[in-house]
Amino acid sequence: MTANAGTQRPRIGDWLALAAFAAAVIAVAAIGAIAVGGTAEQYNSLAQPSWAPPSWLFGPVWTVLYVMIALSGWLAWRKGASALVLTVYAAQLVLNAIWTPLFFGANRYGLAFADIVVLWILIVVTMVLFSRLSKLAAWLLAPYLLWVTFAAALNFSVWQLNT
Repeated sequence: MTANAGTQRPRIGDWLALAAFAAAVIAVAAIGAIAVGGTAEQYNSLAQPSWAPPSWLFGPVWTVLYVMIALSGWLAWRKGASALVLTVYAAQLVLNAIWTPLFFGANRYGLAFADIVVLWILIVVTMVLFSRLSKLAAWLLAPYLLWVTFAAALNFSVWQLNT
């Protein structure tokens, strides 16, 4: 028996936890997919800044990001993330899920911007908390933070151009 055997989670638990983290991000993605169903035309009809990406780009980018978000949470969990750390992680997922229905479903661009600003803050807090447990878990969230930064700027621009 190793010295830290008592702190190791069982292998089957690791796989179940990974499945749980994957399920959480799949749920967030599903909420977004349902909210944006048929909204490419709506997105394209909005006044947008010249640097706005085409609507087809969002799906592939978010797919990669969601995989990284799930792996990040799982790695932090494996390193013993506390309930508080996992609550912050879950809170940013909830804000992520809320953004798409606010922006596309309700056309509440200002409220969506407020949501994404708080989301950005929670991603930073999550990265700081994760970095204390696993540098890799924290760095896996860096592309997510960058994309949300870009999305916040786009959200703000669309809000200003369409009010």
